[in-house]
Amino acid sequence: MISGIFQYEFLQNAFLAGIIIGIIAPLLGVFIVVRRLSLIADALSHVTLAGIAASLFLGKYSVFFQGLNPLYMGMTFSVGGALLIEKLRTVYKHYQELAIPIILSGGIGIGAIFISLADGFNTDLFGYLFGSVSAVSRVDLWTIMLISIFVIVTIFVIYKELFILSFDEEHAKATGIAAKSIHFIFIIMVALVIAASMRIVGILLVSSLMTLPVAASIRIARGFKQTILLSVIFGETSVLGGLFLSYYLDLAPGGTIVVIAVIILIITVLVKKWSSKRAILTG
Repeated sequence: MISGIFQYEFLQNAFLAGIIIGIIAPLLGVFIVVRRLSLIADALSHVTLAGIAASLFLGKYSVFFQGLNPLYMGMTFSVGGALLIEKLRTVYKHYQELAIPIILSGGIGIGAIFISLADGFNTDLFGYLFGSVSAVSRVDLWTIMLISIFVIVTIFVIYKELFILSFDEEHAKATGIAAKSIHFIFIIMVALVIAASMRIVGILLVSSLMTLPVAASIRIARGFKQTILLSVIFGETSVLGGLFLSYYLDLAPGGTIVVIAVIILIITVLVKKWSSKRAILTG
């Protein structure tokens, strides 16, 4: 694959996109897990699926949508779903967690309708569901790069506010932090990263890349910043390892990436358990 990367553009696209996704997905995933919003990634990924299916369906009848990258429609649906979640959180003030399953259910329903109208799953949609190395175009790569720059710069700018808000929302509001604005920016970033990640990981598995590396890092990290660093390392290991294995074994990259992430999680759990037992015996 190393020699192929220098020869074939689609491998270059997949490799570079994978490196970027391996950074920004776990980076946002740390804040998602800390804020106990892990299911939001699943909800927005299913909304993204509805957007992709809608774009592929409309492409059968419209020249405009035939030439339009389905990534853009998926991104539009994802951002729209994020905004609806925020709206529903204000409607159900005492049951804010209801917003996520409502949007998740709606996304599945709309996606199923468009898939049935498009006469079921086709090759393009299958690639979006489980990821495809050959499907990452140069346009996809540039889109992912722009989103990653936006996410990294935004997190750098609002890191302090986002950190306080993630651990103590009431304290954040009391100190004058614009909690609603920060959360709005955060959820938009999540929506964009989910839409950007689907080419590599797949819509149905993208939430795993945002949570599994974080779950592994939490077991062995000794602070929040170390959690972020380890999450990115585990994410990169999963993505790059998954891309290499999927290339040589002809497997779906999304599934391979997630399996590696699960193995890393199991290893960290065992290491933590072993170190705890050792500490008890030596203590």
